[in-house]
Amino acid sequence: MNRRFWRVGLAILFAALALTATGYYFWPHTQPQNNVSGDVSVGSALGGDDSAGYQRAYQPRPFVFPTDHGPHPEFRNEWWYVTGNLTDASGREFGYQLTLFRIALAPTAPVADSAWRTNQVYMGHFALTDVTDNRHWAFERFSRGAMGLAGAQAAPLRVWLEDWELASTGPEPFPLRVRAHQDDIAVDLLLDTAKPLVLQGEQGLSQKSAEPGNASYYYSLTRLPTRGTISLNGQMFTVSGASWLDREWSTSALGPEQSGWDWFALQLNDGRDVMFYRLRRKNGGVDSFSKGVLVAADGSTRMLRWNEVDLQPLGAWTSPRTGDRYPAGWRLRVPTEKLDLTVTPKIADQEMRLTVRYWEGAVAVHDHASDRELQGQGYLEMTRFEPPVAVP
Repeated sequence: MNRRFWRVGLAILFAALALTATGYYFWPHTQPQNNVSGDVSVGSALGGDDSAGYQRAYQPRPFVFPTDHGPHPEFRNEWWYVTGNLTDASGREFGYQLTLFRIALAPTAPVADSAWRTNQVYMGHFALTDVTDNRHWAFERFSRGAMGLAGAQAAPLRVWLEDWELASTGPEPFPLRVRAHQDDIAVDLLLDTAKPLVLQGEQGLSQKSAEPGNASYYYSLTRLPTRGTISLNGQMFTVSGASWLDREWSTSALGPEQSGWDWFALQLNDGRDVMFYRLRRKNGGVDSFSKGVLVAADGSTRMLRWNEVDLQPLGAWTSPRTGDRYPAGWRLRVPTEKLDLTVTPKIADQEMRLTVRYWEGAVAVHDHASDRELQGQGYLEMTRFEPPVAVP
């Protein structure tokens, strides 16, 4: 889905400038939260990209695994995205995110006159939410896809950016080990499968706008039992819970009338999972290319069209660091499925103050009607509202 295209688009700009200036050599790569806080809009981050020479997603294609777990360098953008909600034995709650992006600077590889030279750049976002202590940390890295600094392979599955990585523990893709370490924060987690893989959109083709080729190939693993450890400021917590993995590759961007999106990945206690992304239009409306999927407890799926889902913001939260304003929660209704959910951030401040600002964090889910016991958890992503969100 295209909720990350603007981040990738801006990274292409920065990476291209840095690598061109240094002859494809590397530059300082780690940015902690708060030290960098960009002021770039979604539209400007993605506007005017040259897609000539890259492959584009025009029609459904057969997915072949494990090959498609690995990289697709003929496309410009690609990512491996993992989030999860975890608890320790005492009930202490955490949320985590690790996203590794592959970005092509040119459609063909350069002449290999140096082992450092490459047309592939990797970017990573790593975040941890300590719900109990009401704290959130986020970090960003860039590196070249050369000299073993960063890369991706399908068999065995491994995607890495220095010591941030997703890696199979054996010949099969799962169990998948997720590791990331930055300063006094680290995660070391083992993810397994509980449901079949989900092809998003039309058989894995996720169309983003009316323009031909403005689409991605997109699949998800929506419920991954997770166990492992979290290290935080000298303490180690043994945790368990559930994760979600998204995989997407494309040569695509927002349409000219699209301004941003709100993305929900929810795991309910009745065994169902819900993904929905709402594309926002510059005129304040909802784009008809918004869509999602409902995954039943047995793994069967049903696409959710843009007009099947009603989203209403609940209150507002203003970032004390940036002044950006976001909804403080959401009511998500799918009348055809008798779903009426309240989605609330587990802590308010999960703003990712990185190269481009956005909000992404752990959420709690409850049935809007108090007489039902349906509940759950998940992750929510919101890009900056332009103009600022008008919510009560």
